Amino acid sequence: MLSLDPLGPAWDCPLASKDLEEEEGPWGGGAGLPPPGCFSGSWRHDVGLDCKGSLEEAEARAWTVYHYSLLQSCLQQAGLPETQDRSQVPRTDGHKGFVWTEGFTGCPGAEVTLCILGSPSTFLSVLLEGGVQSPGNMLLCLSPAWLMKVPAPGQPGESALLVSKAVSFYPGGLTFLDDFVPPRRATYFLAGLGLGPGRGREAAELARDLTCPTGASAELARLLEDRLLTRRLLAQQGGVAVPATLAFTYKPPALLRVGDASPGLRLVELSGKEGQETLVKEEVEAFLHSEALGDALQVAVKLSGWRWRGRQALRLYSRKELGTVVDMVLALLEKLEEEESVLVEAVCPPARLPFPGSPPPGPELAVRICAVVCRTQGDRPLLSKVVCSVGREDRPLRHRSSLPQTLEVALARCGLGEATQVAVVRRRVKAAAEAALAAVLALEAGLSAEQRGGRRARTDFLGVDFALTVADRALTPVALELNGGLCLEACGALEGLWAAQRSQPAAREAAAAPLVETMLRRSAHCLMEGKQLLLIGAGGVSKKFVWEAARDYGLKLHLVESDPNHFASQLVQTFIHFDVTEHRRDEENARLLAELVRARGLQLDGCFSYWDDCLVLTALLCQELGLPCSPPAAMRLAKQKSCTQLHLLRCHGPPWPAPSLHAVPCCPLESEADVERAVRQVPLPGVMKLEFGAGAVGVRLVEDAPQCHEHFSRITRDLQGEADHPGIGLGWGNAMLLMEFIEGTEHDVDLVVYGGRLLAAFVSDNGPTRLPGFTETAACMPTGLAPEQEAQLVQAAFRCCLGCGLLDGVFNVELKLTRAGPKLIEINPRMGGFYLRDWILELYGVDLLLAAAMVACGLRPALPSHPRARGHLVGVMCLASQHLQALSSTASRETLQALHDQGLLRFNLLEEVLVPGEYEEPYCSVACAGPSLAEARLRLLGLCQGLGIDGPHYPVAHFLSHFK
Repeated sequence: MLSLDPLGPAWDCPLASKDLEEEEGPWGGGAGLPPPGCFSGSWRHDVGLDCKGSLEEAEARAWTVYHYSLLQSCLQQAGLPETQDRSQVPRTDGHKGFVWTEGFTGCPGAEVTLCILGSPSTFLSVLLEGGVQSPGNMLLCLSPAWLMKVPAPGQPGESALLVSKAVSFYPGGLTFLDDFVPPRRATYFLAGLGLGPGRGREAAELARDLTCPTGASAELARLLEDRLLTRRLLAQQGGVAVPATLAFTYKPPALLRVGDASPGLRLVELSGKEGQETLVKEEVEAFLHSEALGDALQVAVKLSGWRWRGRQALRLYSRKELGTVVDMVLALLEKLEEEESVLVEAVCPPARLPFPGSPPPGPELAVRICAVVCRTQGDRPLLSKVVCSVGREDRPLRHRSSLPQTLEVALARCGLGEATQVAVVRRRVKAAAEAALAAVLALEAGLSAEQRGGRRARTDFLGVDFALTVADRALTPVALELNGGLCLEACGALEGLWAAQRSQPAAREAAAAPLVETMLRRSAHCLMEGKQLLLIGAGGVSKKFVWEAARDYGLKLHLVESDPNHFASQLVQTFIHFDVTEHRRDEENARLLAELVRARGLQLDGCFSYWDDCLVLTALLCQELGLPCSPPAAMRLAKQKSCTQLHLLRCHGPPWPAPSLHAVPCCPLESEADVERAVRQVPLPGVMKLEFGAGAVGVRLVEDAPQCHEHFSRITRDLQGEADHPGIGLGWGNAMLLMEFIEGTEHDVDLVVYGGRLLAAFVSDNGPTRLPGFTETAACMPTGLAPEQEAQLVQAAFRCCLGCGLLDGVFNVELKLTRAGPKLIEINPRMGGFYLRDWILELYGVDLLLAAAMVACGLRPALPSHPRARGHLVGVMCLASQHLQALSSTASRETLQALHDQGLLRFNLLEEVLVPGEYEEPYCSVACAGPSLAEARLRLLGLCQGLGIDGPHYPVAHFLSHFK
């Protein structure tokens, strides 16, 4: 028997509890005082750790001081500055829009507040990443006394969580000890939880039944700490390899009584704890001789249940020691309580990897793999980072007692250095870890709010520990257990190796980045739930996602729409039928609409629009109602294309580079005389387009003066008013402009701007158009440009928006990248159309619709500062004029939707009716995803060939030729 630790005291088990054989202490307070003199270093100790109105007893305060010192030690080792105490001057930010409610003593908060209660060493990587992603809004509480719960008005049984004191994190690892007056309301809470006495119990109570999202709860932690339950869950739902296990359980929980038996897992339900000698001997003997154990030479005997995590010795026995194993099982049965188990499990033999040449001297080595996986947009698991430890095979590997290493280094030390083989192991670990979290999320989805510990309680990240062994002649990761904090801590320790060399690859992407993005996304949902928003213009079928998203986010929409029979009239809180198509009367209509809003008693938090025709009207209405929006003059400037270019041509700076660098010479056209004048001023070939147009309708390349006159006459004749082609801006008139034709590749840049600051930018590439028209043919995201070129486009788009006075909103900017740099095509002062919102949400987990709604409410959108794409998308447009036959047969709407539902493509329907015409817009977008641009491109090309979208008159390969 190998006994590492004696049966320990009744430590307060944290969320980070590793496994039964781990040597664990409480995160902040089991019985007794913290160990003295643990930390070497120099930092101030005369800091204000007391929280006014919530004094701690001596023992609790000792733990608060201990964790403050632990934080300083971690910062010191990471090469970061000491925490500065500024608690003498309380922070009062984050309270914009606060309305006091009787019985509610804290601030509802107009800012994201990400709050963590737990060990600094466990969560340091999350805190530092949060300081970068949301400066000043990532808060660490070192004591439960720094937090308080208050009943939430209108939400019986739920409470708001208020932060009175915390350590605030900022970019560069800067930290400040802050008091908050009034207390700041948390919009996300993550705690190191325990279920025993002391601070763990306080943390568990704080996390229960909150109005804000929580990344863990005591109830969910208890489920994950049941090794038998999680192993059965992984084997049944996730198809993840787990050690062969024999379990003796006494009055098992309901979750163990349902479902089919799992291969390699034998569950024996006991009627009592005494008199089981014969049954136990028969079962153990059969298990030790079963094929399920494979090549395992040893078994471990241990207790399973939340009470036993980190509190017992690890006992290993040979498979031949039947009597000893039986005796140990019978001894442990006496300790069982209801819903607990005694496990006899196979000890996975380490994979013996052949060394090239002669093996090095010394004992055989084993590898233990730790994977952190996070819940991302759409409840999809994403592997964040893999960390390994290497040690002697005869000595169990444990966290905090072995050095963290990358997978490549660990496998190389064990004899596996071939890059392709390492890649195979990484893929298998990724698949197993993501399947593990998927199984946990599926389990949680079937639990009630009470079983989860609250309506908003979810598991947002998971640590999965694997042993690397051989099964069926293949290297296989076998899941030993699930945990959270210790795997996260190990990843942070690995990243800390490069604290002074941030250029190293392993330091570029923090393991906590996807988790922080999830925290921000869930915080945004929390802030926006119940907001009352006035929407101007419903849009067509391409905007159907708006109504689904509003329901999911809990937005209360009130709609102003010209069509009294619009389908969305039944999907909103209030429907106001009002003709908004005559835009030359926008100022008058804004005043009339403001009177209607007041007459109906609507208490609005914001007003916005995503429909081109209604943007100026929306800005005017916001001005009338005193709601946040970019100024009407800025919207007018951006809406009229020639005014945009001519204004920016005059913006020479400072600051530099100036917007004039990106503007293109042009001339407005309202008569034939204007055309004659324009052809003398604008170099030809040029581009003629509608002044207020949309969707590239009527845009044409013109080579000479006769073509200019011909196209002007055709547009003047065919597109005179809104009835001739609804939704492309003819309500503003049919004036045109002539601008210089710019050679280069075309790109879209979608920006989120708040208070004149750029919060996020997403760049996509467009394929070559079918000249002389300019209807979009193909696109890819993320951009394939070099980082410097991408940055040039982003800054050009941002400068052009600022130059027009667009300081708040979500904007779509179309540019061409020429040999001389980016040149502006036009600014659309609303979120990108067509497929862009869907693609950005899919790839980056950022919803432009939600960001636009937050800006409209005067809230800073909760966005990651450097969102990472989760893959690549490449798509093509389908046109009725080119694909009528295919869209009516092989690529019908029903077929494309079915392929979308199967995950084989992304289908965005843009038009309801399949009718070809001279001035058509794309009917739909069809796209394929892939881990690389090349793979996504190849998948799409094959799909288009099979569906009949590709052809001699619509050469998809040519349209995709830019995407390499």
